[in-house]
Amino acid sequence: MAEPWSDAENEAIVKDYFVMLEHEQMGQPFNKAAHRRVLMDTTGRSHGSIEYKHCNISAVMGLLELPHVAGYKPRGNFQNALAEAVEAHLNEKPDLYRLLTGEIGTLKDGSAEYSTEEGIIAVDETPPKGGGQKQGIPEDIERFVRKFENPAERDARNRNLGKAGESLVYEHERRRLQSLGREDLSESVRWVARDDGDGYGYDILSFNGKGDGAEQELWLEVKTTNGSATTPFYITRNELQVSKERPDVFRIFRLYDFRMRASAYWLTPPLEKYVSLTPTIFRASF
Repeated sequence: MAEPWSDAENEAIVKDYFVMLEHEQMGQPFNKAAHRRVLMDTTGRSHGSIEYKHCNISAVMGLLELPHVAGYKPRGNFQNALAEAVEAHLNEKPDLYRLLTGEIGTLKDGSAEYSTEEGIIAVDETPPKGGGQKQGIPEDIERFVRKFENPAERDARNRNLGKAGESLVYEHERRRLQSLGREDLSESVRWVARDDGDGYGYDILSFNGKGDGAEQELWLEVKTTNGSATTPFYITRNELQVSKERPDVFRIFRLYDFRMRASAYWLTPPLEKYVSLTPTIFRASF
């Protein structure tokens, strides 16, 4: 059986992993094989051992609902020492953490960076099943996760990320309707949260744009994260109420993996069909 990784080895591979991750997030080229060869020389570990450890680091990032290096699929059963090495590196690199959460560098060069064959955003109308809530993790790892800001709270307070997501959805809806030959509807798409305020319970007023219901309104409440499709998010009492009053037009437009690919799916009321709604904030009054 291979010897457990030492603190120095964990530090070396975590540092190198985050170099690759930062390059990837910034759109800068890098060579995984070259990074791996250097680690093999410095640690004496095998190719397979290093690859597995990279996947372990991705698993730690997944627990924090943060992006991980593409191609290194998360694999659990990692040492607590590895999680501590990740924590130390994120604490030492606050700008990197802010980049990963979307507080800085949210958009690269505008919506053109996100264009796909399907439009600006690749939308899957089928929401993900399961995930999101981490079950049965060891107590020491759970304590590690609690040291970081709750992902839903982190995204909710990040106005930079939220506005960037709304902007992208606004442009996406305009272009989608244009592609359907409905220039008239495209011109009527409205960024409600920006132009009219936050009290309406949704961010973007759009239209179905197809078939007999072409002119039926769509009320899109945009929830944006740099995390995965199952990253938890907050929904306000007002948004929930609007979803119940107008389930025919209200949709949650969930944007995820925002910085890299800007993928999305819709949640159609009743929202409880897809997500568990848990009260997390309490008002204290005298």
